[in-house]
Amino acid sequence: MHKAPYDNQNRAIVDRADPVTPLVYFNIVKLSAGERFVSTVEGYETCLVPATGAIDVQIGDWSADGVGGRGEDVWDGEPNAVYVPVGASAEMTAVSDCEVFIAGAAFDEVYAPFVVRAGDIDPVQYGSDDTKTHRKIKHLLGQNPPGKVGRLLVSELYTVGAGGWSGFPPHKHDTDRLPDESHHDEVYNFRFRPGHGFGMQLLQREDGEVGEAYHIVDGSTLQIDKGYHPCVAAPGYEMYYFTILAGASQRSLVQFFQPTHAYQVETIPGIKDMIAKFK
Repeated sequence: MHKAPYDNQNRAIVDRADPVTPLVYFNIVKLSAGERFVSTVEGYETCLVPATGAIDVQIGDWSADGVGGRGEDVWDGEPNAVYVPVGASAEMTAVSDCEVFIAGAAFDEVYAPFVVRAGDIDPVQYGSDDTKTHRKIKHLLGQNPPGKVGRLLVSELYTVGAGGWSGFPPHKHDTDRLPDESHHDEVYNFRFRPGHGFGMQLLQREDGEVGEAYHIVDGSTLQIDKGYHPCVAAPGYEMYYFTILAGASQRSLVQFFQPTHAYQVETIPGIKDMIAKFK
């Protein structure tokens, strides 16, 4: 399901118990310097990620100052993040004008808050210009030790260079049938450089049937509940997408590659390392 960009006025874009992707929560909060916002999401662990600007965060007696610091867009600096326990109230104070992504996953245990700084990020780069699959992933909540995070995976994905495919070969993760596949709901928020760039998100719900295609632009939100879902940036444009994955029964993601295209895994440099980073 595609949601075109709109002024959400700091209210959830994908709310708790959403009918399409009920395991995921997603909000975008925009604040001017000095403004405050309190995020409390019952039944969901969350992660605060400044897309631009910086925030101070207070969660009970715990605090982190100067989280973020990117400039005019998501390409301008490295990401930071704060993990917020299930149901906790996180007060954000804008150090500068900022835009903050709030990602969440349904969970029922309470862990401790922590901050993710630039040095804690787990990056991976894979693909190639020849295969039109060159991209970089920055894992904010990736392979963190057990006991720190419940079901939530949060990452930032960038095309390397202008144009090219992502999420290829086509894969899905809509059914718990381990060890071959896990059930994870997924939500993306896209950005393009320059901002008038665009791309296309494909969603093939059933193998062997024609799928759907969505015209994605700067600020598009995509909810993926079922099916194979590669996407592509148009030539001449760089693409970024903020990625939220929420597991139904486990945190580790197990992708099932579409059988007719699975052999392409062997043609893309570094893709197996990328797959391992989601586990």
